[in-house]
Amino acid sequence: MEGREAEAASNGGALVFAVNGERFEVSAIDPSTTLLEFLRTRTRFKSVKLGCGQGGCGACVVLLSRYDPVLDRVEDITASSCLTLLCSVNGCSVTTTEGLGNSRDGFHPIHQRFSGFHASQCGFCTPGMCMSLYGALVNAEKIDRPEPPPGFSKLSVFESEKAIAGNLCRCTGYRPIADACKSFAADVDLEDLGLNSFWRKGDSEEFKMSRLPPYFRKDEKCTFPEFLKKEIKSSTLLDTKRYDWYTPATVEDLRCLMETDRTCDASLVKLVSGNTGMGYYKEVKRWEKYIDLRNIPELAIVKLDETGIELGATVTISKAIEAVREHSKRMSSTEGGTIFRKTADHLEKIASGFIRNTASLGGNLVMAQRFHFPSDIATVLLAIDSQVTVMSGPKQERLTLEEFLERSPLDSRSVLLSIKIPTWHLRRSMATEATKRLLFETYRAAPRPLGNALPYLNAAFLAEVTVSEALHEIVINNCQLTFGAYGTQHAIRARKVEETLTGKVLSLSVLREAIEVVKATIVADYGTRDPVYRTSLAVGFVFKFLSPLIESRAKTVNKSLNGYNSAISAGEPNLTLDHGEFPDSQMSSLLSSSSQVVELNKEYYPVGEPIKKSEAAIQASGEAVYVDDIPSPANCLYGAFIYSTKPLARVKGIRIPSSVPSNSVFSIISYQDIPDGGQNVGSSTIFGLEPLFADELAQCAGQPIALVVADTQKHADLAADSAVVDYDVDNLETPILSVEEAVERSSFLEVPSFLYPNEVGDLSKGMAEADNKILSAKIELGSQYYFYLENQTALAVPDEDNCMVVYSSIQCPEYAHNTIATCLGILGHSVRVITRRVGGGFGGKSIKAMSVATACALAAHKLRRPVRTYLNRKTDMIMAGGRHPMKITYSVGFKSNGKITALRLDILINGGTTADISPVMPLNMVGAIKKYDWGALSFDIKVCKTNHTSKSAMRAPGEVQGTFIAEAVIEHVASALSMNVDSVRDINLHTHSSLSLFYKHAAGEPQEYTVPSIWTKLASSSNLDQRVEMVKEFNRCSLWKKRGISRVPIVFEVSLRATPGKVSILNDGSIAVEVGGIEIGQGLWTKVKQMVAFALSSVQCDGTTELLKKIRVIQADSLSLIQGGFTAGSTTSEASCQAVKICCDVLVQRLLPLKNSLQEQMGSVTWEVLVGQACNQSINLSASTYYAPELGSMQYLNYGAAVSEVEVDLLTGETRILRVDIIYDCGKSLNPAIDLGQIEGAFVQGLGFFMLEEYLTNSEGLAVADGTWTYKIPTLDTIPKKFNVEILSSGHHQKRVLSSKASGEPPLLLAVSIHCAARAAIKEARKQLLSWSGHDKSNSVFQLGVPATMPVVKGLCGLDSVESYLAWRLRKEQKA
Repeated sequence: MEGREAEAASNGGALVFAVNGERFEVSAIDPSTTLLEFLRTRTRFKSVKLGCGQGGCGACVVLLSRYDPVLDRVEDITASSCLTLLCSVNGCSVTTTEGLGNSRDGFHPIHQRFSGFHASQCGFCTPGMCMSLYGALVNAEKIDRPEPPPGFSKLSVFESEKAIAGNLCRCTGYRPIADACKSFAADVDLEDLGLNSFWRKGDSEEFKMSRLPPYFRKDEKCTFPEFLKKEIKSSTLLDTKRYDWYTPATVEDLRCLMETDRTCDASLVKLVSGNTGMGYYKEVKRWEKYIDLRNIPELAIVKLDETGIELGATVTISKAIEAVREHSKRMSSTEGGTIFRKTADHLEKIASGFIRNTASLGGNLVMAQRFHFPSDIATVLLAIDSQVTVMSGPKQERLTLEEFLERSPLDSRSVLLSIKIPTWHLRRSMATEATKRLLFETYRAAPRPLGNALPYLNAAFLAEVTVSEALHEIVINNCQLTFGAYGTQHAIRARKVEETLTGKVLSLSVLREAIEVVKATIVADYGTRDPVYRTSLAVGFVFKFLSPLIESRAKTVNKSLNGYNSAISAGEPNLTLDHGEFPDSQMSSLLSSSSQVVELNKEYYPVGEPIKKSEAAIQASGEAVYVDDIPSPANCLYGAFIYSTKPLARVKGIRIPSSVPSNSVFSIISYQDIPDGGQNVGSSTIFGLEPLFADELAQCAGQPIALVVADTQKHADLAADSAVVDYDVDNLETPILSVEEAVERSSFLEVPSFLYPNEVGDLSKGMAEADNKILSAKIELGSQYYFYLENQTALAVPDEDNCMVVYSSIQCPEYAHNTIATCLGILGHSVRVITRRVGGGFGGKSIKAMSVATACALAAHKLRRPVRTYLNRKTDMIMAGGRHPMKITYSVGFKSNGKITALRLDILINGGTTADISPVMPLNMVGAIKKYDWGALSFDIKVCKTNHTSKSAMRAPGEVQGTFIAEAVIEHVASALSMNVDSVRDINLHTHSSLSLFYKHAAGEPQEYTVPSIWTKLASSSNLDQRVEMVKEFNRCSLWKKRGISRVPIVFEVSLRATPGKVSILNDGSIAVEVGGIEIGQGLWTKVKQMVAFALSSVQCDGTTELLKKIRVIQADSLSLIQGGFTAGSTTSEASCQAVKICCDVLVQRLLPLKNSLQEQMGSVTWEVLVGQACNQSINLSASTYYAPELGSMQYLNYGAAVSEVEVDLLTGETRILRVDIIYDCGKSLNPAIDLGQIEGAFVQGLGFFMLEEYLTNSEGLAVADGTWTYKIPTLDTIPKKFNVEILSSGHHQKRVLSSKASGEPPLLLAVSIHCAARAAIKEARKQLLSWSGHDKSNSVFQLGVPATMPVVKGLCGLDSVESYLAWRLRKEQKA
């Protein structure tokens, strides 16, 4: 080892690598520095984004290329730069999306197609998406496949979609992203791709190909520059003295390195392979020595022979999958081949591709052994008798994996060297009447089918069975059953279950006996969430494995086993022996098809055209600048929030421990640092102020206490995370942590009378008219986190004359402006807040962003230096507040035909500690609830003040909860009457007369009320009646999967707000536009540009048809354009459009006389000539306005409906969304492509709320769902498999902006149709369960919680459904 260190020193030993073809040499650096950190702070390449810091979102994905000089081969992998240590890329080439193309040199086809398929909205996730796809394209070229057609790649449609399956997007709903990716696939049918800017539906194939940006495979840039190849051939070792980074070349070198300095604390030595474990186990301590294991050949071995596969510990999971799959092909005709194939299939469901590419097999197993990580690999390999080799000092020993897992945790001087996966051979029986078979299957139940989510439970089962045709029986000779990830220390062999089954003739009674042992064996440790559900999963998996063998019966036993094995090899057991006991939908886990129907409107060209989002291409290429991309000014400092972990406590002091470098922390900013004349205010609304920092008393867990300021963001985060806060709770009241406690203590937030909604009709009369009543039914709704991909961020720069410039990612710069001025005690003209774009907002960048900007401004004001912050995901989630939780009690009266006559609601809303926007919640909720004609509607809605973080606006705040309440009532009524729920909805739809009663002046004219026509049209376009019958037939034949289908309407009231605008024509004819609205991904800038082009074209001179290319919308500046207000409520785009239209009309009136005069002189006048002459004649070419909508046209209603069909797995509780059909009324859309993106994106975000996202807190109100590991938003594999959207062009709406209507929030409410469809499927499952128990099959009333996660759904379908089924079958057998 000393020789290698000397060699490194003699060769310079510098860290050298390439980024986008440029050479970088780093003379010295902290070895804990990640590639992402380096790229963002030390290079101009800012496309890699920090979304989670856990490898769970894909925003930071790069292409990492390594060159093997011996084989003269380049290996290209996608990797998470947030987890990749910079020293580990020594000698590597890094490619980011900037390296593919740009606006100056030309965009890459990936950039062009992402833009053209409308696949980028806020754009923060787009660079990572592009690189995930690029990695797939590069590696597809290395596969031996037939040449694809010109312009396409070697990727298949499935592979192209799967390439981005691990990337998160909160805006688009994924469908357009999938289309952009599929456009590169060799087997794609272009007609199947969705709405795009290249062609229209029905265009010829030749025309489509001529318009699609060409992809020339052979012209791709080299991913590894030649200069780096030459340097690699000399040396790639790092100087250990400069980097504390060691690179042993042999196992002996490694042993010596770990043994040389016994005085060194071995626990401070970090062994490095892929470093992906850091994404799960966040590191706070500083390592003294880093040892890179990847250059040790013995640890990178991949050895395949007849005895099995030996894999070195540093072999990545991706390479392990390749090796195992290759070995399975060699043994394809044997049972052993099936085992290897199924093992590879299961491993592909671990994490995501860009994590598997760097995560090592050994690292995963060591985490399982040392830290009890819920490993799938350990469970699967344990079932097939895998072995491991461990080195402890000079000793190496071979252990079974079971022995390894059961040992005490590996000490710091022990190393896992290799893993051996044995080949299984079956001992054949010579007897003709008996045949032995080897069966193997793996299972996992997780929130996401394709991985990127930890399982609730995983399992792997191996069994050798003897099939006797003569005796018509199957005997289990031996079996190995393993279970893991269910809340125990490590994967286990269920030996008692194995003993129960071994030697037994399989029968229902034996299976029932085994299941009882499973229930006693698979018991989660105390504190594990959903422990009974996890046990139920284990039961279901054993049943799923053994049931086909029992059901085969004598005469078809061999035939059935053949089918079983065949099905296993196809990826999912086809257990459909007895009328489809386990019906398999045979559908891919990814999007299979979609359609978009839009009606183009040429009346106001280019308004109404589906043009692409104006910044989409630069978002894809990484050139779009977000707040954290702004280069740090000189002497910039970095802040991180210290928040309370207690719900109500005095803060007596804060201490930063010595583990944080003392010279890195500059200050701790708290309420005590508010300057004289300033106030401790962090946000302000019309309802009051929220403090910036807790004063002596912290009001809730998650409330900011202080901002620690350090020399780097890493040091600031480390200091904040390590901070020790001294609390005191003596003589304090107990905190209010539930709405019930708030009611008991009369703790409420005031709702102004003008915001409290009006009741409708006479409740007593309505109840008296009712034939039936449901009294005091209860439902409960949880919270939801925004999960914008760009976390909260701000940069404050002190300016001359005691001024402050703040760059903020915020939806309301004006309000941040006022708050900062108030906090600092300075006049408003001394503050500027600038916002160019926001990387996703959804309401979370409104009130909550103010405190982030204000804290930076306060710190910069005190320290007289620039201060910036970028919240890490955990802090963001803990402080965010999110959507309002609530509890609802309702009573409803209704006729026997389903017509509801009266509804009474008592609602308790958890508003948190301060008002925020909570006082508007009652009005918003009732607005959505009123979508049905309830006869009479009465309510008592209280907004409770609790010691939780203040809840805030989140996309459709109140409306989404309101629509759920309405549907819950409808469902309950239908259940009580044993009626078809669709009929109950239908009979309670509004007429225009009742609509006017409930919504008064917002109802509009009768012809504008489109719900009845949408309702009818959707039934036809979705084939609803036919599919209802198909669902019934499916449910009749299928025991273990049930389907449900539901049609749901929405009525959504919106209001326009006053909005400023400014249009300036420059002397070259280009146009600069300012609006109050902020571009947050909703396409506001694009619609504004279209409106400006339309409005200015009315001057009617030559060249105005090309105006769109001359227009730029510039960033919001709170001093340049005042009174910007909030970008919220779905109407800011249309209001901004109207504002600029007014400006343009003014400019046109100024230009028309000159244009007419010039036309008389010249005959024709170009736009440039007109503008030039206007400048010469001193015509004012700038116009501004403050558009204030008329009182009578401020409010209007939006309409839509959706049909959703789902399939529920009764054994796991998984809900697959098979198909969604939406019709949404956009009026005359300003841009159908953008509105379509809003509809789909909102719907998928609603899907997350209703089905997936649990924003959990501990008993003290502190968020524990604080990252991508614990909070699951929808991914490509959880969206509808068929996703059809029609934008209804509903004619002329005189009071609307060019007859358009909003699209940002209303479609989110349509996702309740998925929840209702799941409820319908569960209802069928419960009827079946009751029939097995011998009870009446009549409808049982139940409430399906929100979100309807797998444990919730399984609980309602029956945690003991397998046991009930077996008992029923055994009773039938006994009677027979």
